[in-house]
Amino acid sequence: MNRCAEAAAVAATVPGAGVGDGGLRPPMVPRQASFFPPPVPNPFVQQTRISAARRLQIILLGIILLPVRAVLVALILLLAWPFAAITTACCPEKLTHPISGWRRKITHPALKFLGRAMFFSMGFMVTVKGKMASPVEAPIFVVAPHSTFFDGIACVVAGLPSLVSRNENAQTLLVGRLLRALQPVLVSRVDPDSRKNTINEIRRRATSGGEWPQILVFPEGTCTNRSCLITFKPGAFIPGVPVQPILLRYPNKLDTVTWTWQGYTLSGKHWDQQLLELAQSLQLCVLTFCQLFTRVEVEFMPVQVPSDEEKNDPVLFASRVRNLMAEALAIPVTDHTYEDCRLMISAGQLTLPMEAGLVEFTKISRKLKLDWDGIRKHLDEYASIASSSKGGRIGIEEFAEYLKLPVSDVLRQLFALFDRNNDGSIDFREYVIGLAVLCNPANTEEIIQVAFKLFDVDEDGYITEEEFCTILQASLGVPDLEVSGLFREIAQGDSVSYEEFKSFALKHPEYAKIFTTYLDLQTSHVFSLPDEVQTARSVASNKVSPENHEEGTSDKKAD
Repeated sequence: MNRCAEAAAVAATVPGAGVGDGGLRPPMVPRQASFFPPPVPNPFVQQTRISAARRLQIILLGIILLPVRAVLVALILLLAWPFAAITTACCPEKLTHPISGWRRKITHPALKFLGRAMFFSMGFMVTVKGKMASPVEAPIFVVAPHSTFFDGIACVVAGLPSLVSRNENAQTLLVGRLLRALQPVLVSRVDPDSRKNTINEIRRRATSGGEWPQILVFPEGTCTNRSCLITFKPGAFIPGVPVQPILLRYPNKLDTVTWTWQGYTLSGKHWDQQLLELAQSLQLCVLTFCQLFTRVEVEFMPVQVPSDEEKNDPVLFASRVRNLMAEALAIPVTDHTYEDCRLMISAGQLTLPMEAGLVEFTKISRKLKLDWDGIRKHLDEYASIASSSKGGRIGIEEFAEYLKLPVSDVLRQLFALFDRNNDGSIDFREYVIGLAVLCNPANTEEIIQVAFKLFDVDEDGYITEEEFCTILQASLGVPDLEVSGLFREIAQGDSVSYEEFKSFALKHPEYAKIFTTYLDLQTSHVFSLPDEVQTARSVASNKVSPENHEEGTSDKKAD
């Protein structure tokens, strides 16, 4: 009996090699509660359906209000431009010193008045709660939730503090001059040092002792539908100075202000994705201008002073302030970020449901040590499997077809490790967690060498299709398994070298789990491995759940 046959015979006697419920199952990975899907709806989507009666009302009011308000807004902007021009005359685009003297004393009150007049002409009825802090008490305002460009009303109510804005915005003809009058902190997309320079500029102004105007920041970094507070970016909290939170509420029966990545649905018709941003901007203005009035509440919360620990850890400071604001708003918090929004758009471009990209990027990347490019690459791989399936989710059949393997007990066990909520399908979030937690730890040099040795039965340094087929047939419990397609994916010729095997295992981590864990379980009686390899396997096993050291409790799914 040759070694191929011997391996197959012995492996077939190991519990779990055959088909049935009595097989040996690999240990299930604990389901940490922090990896469960967030208990909140998609924060980046807002759909407003308008009834027939409401549409009629909008049309009737719009006949009068829309042209009048549009003319008034245009007139106020034209009146504000000369004051902005006087304020910024002979000033560099990026200020090194604050604007002061007669120019600020004359133009600043005029711009504040015109700002209030513009929002009044749009039909906004503003209610202000709380007391605004002075620049010495709180150099930085943090405003949330951020859901629309109308949130600029917080800037007007707060006395026109400086804003953090893109450099391109300051280049526009009319709005750019008005923006520069606010002495903004400008961010450049083309400058690789822009983030560092922006943080340094915020710190310099925030620690000037009131010499510069206060800075207003929307720490969420993108628009949401106000159903929750997403992760705050730490930029406003890095200087370690007191901040004053500002809450925004729009208590209206019809929401005409929320600006999110998915357009409104009017009469069941969706806006074209390519024209989404422009169409949505115009739509929000038209719908809002056609309302008799639009209520908005601006609440100044008590100033939050960072502790010594929070001064050294701006993420901790940002988290505490976010929790306080969420509690005051009576809404939950999530670990979604702007990167989730980018993933959602990418998912749509890959013909997946846009919600597929909502993985709570901050939590996933922190716990699994994944970066943006890594998760985006996983999204491409996931799309190649799931794009043809209904709803963009992966079932056991799609999983098996992608791996070019039949549905077997072993494959079901592997699928169960990915299927974290045990609903019989895998979404992108589960796929990313599965690859990072279950499969990537197996892709070490030592473990790949072990897997190669298991297939290289005659120890000649190459894996033939016969050896490959024999081991997989035994390990998967499928005697008539056809693996020619999978073998051709790995081999460049009639056999597979170690380098080819290693390259395939690194590019396809799903197979690493099959090539190691299951083969180890079913061929442990055939090969005795060196101590150092056993140690490597032990280390890899410990890496299976890297978050265990962070969370003392687990929520293990019943087998």
